[in-house]
Amino acid sequence: MSTRWYPLYQKGNPQLRIFLPNFWMKMVKPDLEQRKNIVHFHCSMEMTRHDIKNYLEKIYKVPVIKVNTRIALGTIRENELGTIVKDDDIKIAYVHLPRYEKFEYPNLFETDQRKKEKEKEDSIMEETKAGFQAVVEENNKTQPGLPPWFRNF
Repeated sequence: MSTRWYPLYQKGNPQLRIFLPNFWMKMVKPDLEQRKNIVHFHCSMEMTRHDIKNYLEKIYKVPVIKVNTRIALGTIRENELGTIVKDDDIKIAYVHLPRYEKFEYPNLFETDQRKKEKEKEDSIMEETKAGFQAVVEENNKTQPGLPPWFRNF
């Protein structure tokens, strides 16, 4: 299913036709703890269970056992103008992988190792800034009042 227009068929020429589906899927870490072989997705409302299974198997080569879907109601809130607004509904898919497969969501937040790397990067940056500042001050002593981009080095 696609809303994109394809070029008209012309006899004798190679055809420039590419199927681009309007489907999308977004992997999301669930709020509640799930089993290790269940992956949580937000997906397009038009996707069926069969579409989700084929999408993952054909494009990403992921073995899928079963797919459960549900539609989560969008939040109803009041905006700045005082009117009531309802956000779009979300289709949630729970993809069951084989029993021997285990999926772990990546940790995107800083760990102790990342903090050490960041401190090292910060110290290197401070040394670089200090070296640059020393060069600028030396040039200001020899040619005061001239901007650094105008000087002859």
